[in-house]
Amino acid sequence: MRVFAGGISTETNTFSPMPTGRADFDVTRAADLDASGQMGGFGGPFNIFRHRCGERGWDYNFSLFASAQPAGATVRAVYESLRDELLDALRAALPVDIVLLPLHGAMVAEGYDDCETDIATRVREIAGPSAKIGIELDLHCDLTQELIDAVDAIVIFKEYPHTDINERAEELFVIIADAAEGKTKPTMALYDCRMIGLFLTPFAPMRGFVDDMIARESEPAVLSLSLAHCFPWADVPSCGAQMLAITDGDPALAAELAQEFGGRFFAMRHALDLPSLSLDEALDKALAAEARPVVVADQADNAGGGAPSDSTFVLRALLERGVTDAALGMIWDPVAVSVAMSAGAGATLDLRLGGKMGPMSGDPLDLRVTVTGIVENMKQQWTQTDGPVAVDCGDAVCLRCQGIDIIVNSIRRQVFSPTVFSNLGIDPAAKRLLVVKSTQHFYAGFAPIAGEIIYMAGPGAVAPRFLEIPYQRADLRKYPWLDDPFA
Repeated sequence: MRVFAGGISTETNTFSPMPTGRADFDVTRAADLDASGQMGGFGGPFNIFRHRCGERGWDYNFSLFASAQPAGATVRAVYESLRDELLDALRAALPVDIVLLPLHGAMVAEGYDDCETDIATRVREIAGPSAKIGIELDLHCDLTQELIDAVDAIVIFKEYPHTDINERAEELFVIIADAAEGKTKPTMALYDCRMIGLFLTPFAPMRGFVDDMIARESEPAVLSLSLAHCFPWADVPSCGAQMLAITDGDPALAAELAQEFGGRFFAMRHALDLPSLSLDEALDKALAAEARPVVVADQADNAGGGAPSDSTFVLRALLERGVTDAALGMIWDPVAVSVAMSAGAGATLDLRLGGKMGPMSGDPLDLRVTVTGIVENMKQQWTQTDGPVAVDCGDAVCLRCQGIDIIVNSIRRQVFSPTVFSNLGIDPAAKRLLVVKSTQHFYAGFAPIAGEIIYMAGPGAVAPRFLEIPYQRADLRKYPWLDDPFA
């Protein structure tokens, strides 16, 4: 068997003030890998594909993997250049029996509402009708029938936070490998749940829903069940939750399962509404709590959802309230980092912080701060199923201001783990209050140390109150705009 693998992955917030350009993409090509072929960072699925092909003695051809931190729409020339490089590599690898594509599922470029469908249809044209094509997607994705028709199998992360990326890659490989060997005939069916939202899998009733999907996959003829949650900040016509079922040569069973689980998901809609408090409500609740540390998620300024991560709304409120024994991270401000690093640890200086990227970032704060920590090329640990991944945060400093430790960094990145604080000499478990700029990926790292977790819907580019999002192109004949869009 000849296997081709590659991907382009980013999540597009069409409300973000920042376009996604060439410099935003971290691109790994086959020539960049050492003799082991091992990929770091978010390249875990490719390591699995390579290893499984090696076990079977199959010819594995890796092309490139380009990934970018979520932001606004990708510049058209940038997308087309990366896409065409991937497609040219596929042509050079022909003939192929299998194509494996870890993508994202919510990538928008100038002129392309759905980059994944664009890639998949072009790959099918090149690889031919007999090749088996499999795609792995982030659960914050949109699905179209055109995408389903272009490929043989799609497997989507089940967990949010995404602790099962490599598990799903294993699942995808087995499905496609078995199909290529003639053991199975994957058949896919979609069910439109007619919902837009954000759904947290650690908590009931989502926890039970995910567990039941996994359990049903052990039944005969059921190859995979996936829920595409959607990405609510992509204002495109395809935005919305969809249920996907894959069976072995049984389209009627696939449609039945998709409808069964999709209907069940819709029936849970009221219980799934995100419990996000306003900024003042969240801080009131946090400061009244007896347990410590209280972790407050600044969801609206999550870099992982395309926000600038330089908003000052929460920090200003903490300072005005006179809150102490608190830590906040991370504010993206490369200029402030450079100034603080130049001044050195122990220096006290007047500094203008944050609020650089527009109205959703708030106003800059003029503060007197003391530099209490400096880390060059800081990494934070993001925990996945098979161990932690080191995530680059750039240079980072800790600035102390009126009893608040503020982590400022030079590479826009959401908070995944307490190492954001501990790397700079802060014991996060000892703080009264921790504010993290993240929507949900912080949960896996912080839940073990948190006395309480509070979700906050402050101002920002990733506002979790969906009725307030100024959609122009999404189909809003869905919940929560209509309580029962099936009626």
